[in-house]
Amino acid sequence: MIRIGVVAGSTRPGRKADVVARWVCDIAAKRPDATAELVDLKDHPLPHFDEMLPPSMAPSTRPAVRRWGAAVAALDAFVFVTPEYNHSIPGALKDAVDFLYQEWHHKPAGLVSYGVHGGTRAAEHLRLVLGQVSVPVVRSQVTLSLHADFAQFRDFRPGPHQEATVGTMLDEVVAWAGALRGLRRPQAVR
Repeated sequence: MIRIGVVAGSTRPGRKADVVARWVCDIAAKRPDATAELVDLKDHPLPHFDEMLPPSMAPSTRPAVRRWGAAVAALDAFVFVTPEYNHSIPGALKDAVDFLYQEWHHKPAGLVSYGVHGGTRAAEHLRLVLGQVSVPVVRSQVTLSLHADFAQFRDFRPGPHQEATVGTMLDEVVAWAGALRGLRRPQAVR
């Protein structure tokens, strides 16, 4: 079984990332080849990234970062749910990626983005960031429009086609996670 962490990538009041992430988890729960769990950044309050050395050289000794690292290390793959803020990802999500290094390696990811234009610019930015920590991002992604998939920009009501789009993305994440299994080493909590 592939263990997928569905990361709710915003901690902002009034966010929709948690609702969208639970929706992805519900769709993933129907699969026989994977399990999905919500990984909410609100449950992992991290400071702003301000380490003296990058985590590739010296892992953090902060307890909150070590707990976050253990959560990431325990998973095989990810789906990142991100809103688009000013053409990019939320700072909390960027910090969450930046605090770790080895824990991310060879674990594929899918992207679910949302915003006025589907959050596509945030998703493209996140692809670049994840590439630096050796997270291959699958081609298929889910883009949710605040106009079409949220009633009056508030209530999440995805179009009927979106579940199939999530399924396609999850198919790719699971396939990549299986293919990369031999490259992932069991992670010791540092």
